[in-house]
Amino acid sequence: MNKIIISLFSMALLIMPANASNWSASDRVADVGKNIITKNNLPAKTTFKVVNRASNNSNTSQTNVIEISADDLAYTGNDNEVASVICYEIGHIINGKASKDKMRNIAKAVLSENLSADNVLNTTANSEFIANKTSMKDDKEADITGVDLMIQAGYNPLAMIVVLTKKPGSTIEAIMGKPANSERAMNIFDYLTYNYPSKVKAGYGCQEYRAFLTYADPIVQERNSSEKKLEKFHKEQAKNKAQRAKNIAQYKATGGVSGWDASYMILKNLSESSER
Repeated sequence: MNKIIISLFSMALLIMPANASNWSASDRVADVGKNIITKNNLPAKTTFKVVNRASNNSNTSQTNVIEISADDLAYTGNDNEVASVICYEIGHIINGKASKDKMRNIAKAVLSENLSADNVLNTTANSEFIANKTSMKDDKEADITGVDLMIQAGYNPLAMIVVLTKKPGSTIEAIMGKPANSERAMNIFDYLTYNYPSKVKAGYGCQEYRAFLTYADPIVQERNSSEKKLEKFHKEQAKNKAQRAKNIAQYKATGGVSGWDASYMILKNLSESSER
């Protein structure tokens, strides 16, 4: 009997690595994506396409196709992490990033046309600093919209922190001993700590997440030791949660058009239909 058990165990060890090596993040996108769409009651006609470049989802409201970059999927190792990449992209779509960018570009063009190149307002609006700050804000909003979608679909939202900290970070972060993409990762952690404490308590079993906690725990302890800081934190997170819920509800109600998409389409239609 013992010999049979040992033989079966040995066969299992031989088989398991072979099965594990067959897992492919790209192959999981369709099934994971469909589950996210279904569980969140998002437009059922939505499909997914893995691309070998940066994703471009500026026309998703017309095509119903969401692009997922293979480069981002390279940092995933299970369905939770694949879900985080997909939900981040959906987060940008729900928040209307593409239309926001179009309207921002229109505003910049107006400033450039009406103000001199060395005007303070013009140079500030077109500065790299403002562009980076705006991009970070958009990413943070997409992240926390994404974790709401992940939770509703049954995935571990901490996977989004893990994927972010697997990706390359800045040189400054490395010098300061911070995890890669620490600002975005901490923003997600704060959102989850306030809105979904049970998810944070459940944890995530990998080295990247343990390393992140070494960075995050002292920040949380410092905040919790100050009533003023804690009160501010609670207000900010309650506001974030309300805004996420509003954006997602609006996207569902319109069948896949965000508030920003609608605003841009109205502006575009008005400008094109004018006789002057």
